[in-house]
Amino acid sequence: MEVPGYGRVEFNAVLFDLNGTLGERGRVSEEVKHLLERLADRYTVVVLSADTFGTLEEELEGLPVRIERVSNGAEKREIAEGYAPYAAVGNGNNDVAMLEGAELAFCVIGPEGATVDALLASDIVVKDVKDAIAMLLDEKKLVATLRR
Repeated sequence: MEVPGYGRVEFNAVLFDLNGTLGERGRVSEEVKHLLERLADRYTVVVLSADTFGTLEEELEGLPVRIERVSNGAEKREIAEGYAPYAAVGNGNNDVAMLEGAELAFCVIGPEGATVDALLASDIVVKDVKDAIAMLLDEKKLVATLRR
């Protein structure tokens, strides 16, 4: 997609962190799961997580998403590079490197908060992951936000 005054933005995959981004305390709402299904019709959807709450497989079972277990931010970035070009959605310090490597990076400031470094590594800041997914599903919303 071409964004006036910003440049060309292209990606084939959308990468998400789980805790604090897709869900809260390791749980993903049914509404977010439905949005992920819609997003998977357009992009490869990947969830990269250290799985702090031990819910990763259970929460995403049956969804058309790839699951990648990671132990730290450097590993998350290394795996993310295998999906390049990608968009990334995160909120924490272990998401920063992944966000920095993304063609388009979203920081979610939800109930679990977000780190300043994740915020500074992002192109777009949203209050809920549903807002990020809605923008990814509607290119005009992205253009309206990113244009200069």
